[in-house]
Amino acid sequence: MVVATGFLVGRGWEASALSADPLAVPSASPAGSQAPLLESAAIAPRPNSRPTEDVATPSPSVLQLPGAVPARGSGTFTYASGRGPVLGTKGLLRRFRVAVERGSGADPAEFAAQVEAVLGDSRSWVGGGSVRLQRVGGADPADFTVHLATRETAARMCARGGTNIRVGGRPYTSCRTVGKAIINLDRWRLSAKPYLAAKVPLAGYRQYVINHEVGHELGHRHEGCPKAGGPAPVMVQQTLTVRGCVPYPWPRRGKSMLAGPAI
Repeated sequence: MVVATGFLVGRGWEASALSADPLAVPSASPAGSQAPLLESAAIAPRPNSRPTEDVATPSPSVLQLPGAVPARGSGTFTYASGRGPVLGTKGLLRRFRVAVERGSGADPAEFAAQVEAVLGDSRSWVGGGSVRLQRVGGADPADFTVHLATRETAARMCARGGTNIRVGGRPYTSCRTVGKAIINLDRWRLSAKPYLAAKVPLAGYRQYVINHEVGHELGHRHEGCPKAGGPAPVMVQQTLTVRGCVPYPWPRRGKSMLAGPAI
């Protein structure tokens, strides 16, 4: 697989407060609250794979994808085939699989390409030198699996692991259970309120949700905001709130980890 990585050169985005309705799409925030630049990986589709609307890398200006999102699929998964390169240069090697729910409309190869591009970035977990990651095929032994699931399937999977992802009665967030990082298709296509309020492109939210849920699998717990108006650590529950910080999708910033107080 060939993965092309690039950066968006852009402006800071503006953050606004959450309203009472966590599912409402926010309006633009007032001017004057600056946040870090979004740095986004551009991903080339795998050879011979058919790009699909909901997993192909969105353009830098896209905040959400249009169209209805399937609420439920078959409950069974197709795994991306083949093996990827070892991501990172030092640390314990952990192998993972990538799976997409049948009936979700997503393509396993496209989703795998994005997961690998995010996790292989030096700003992600491998940049610290304590862990290496490698994607393997569905039949191979693996330490964990990254799933892309419709909201109803995600809710059932998360509930079996002891996590309720419902907000206002609707399966809203993603989750991690033992050996599984479960990405909610609704969020994969539609982003989340703090990112929409700050006008962060969908590609940035996707970076965040992959890093956050895999971070749990690597042993990291939820954190708070270390400095009001600063970038949010990736283990902040940014799908719901940035806790006074501004959205930031990576575990590392500069040459060090970006961490906040334990919560």
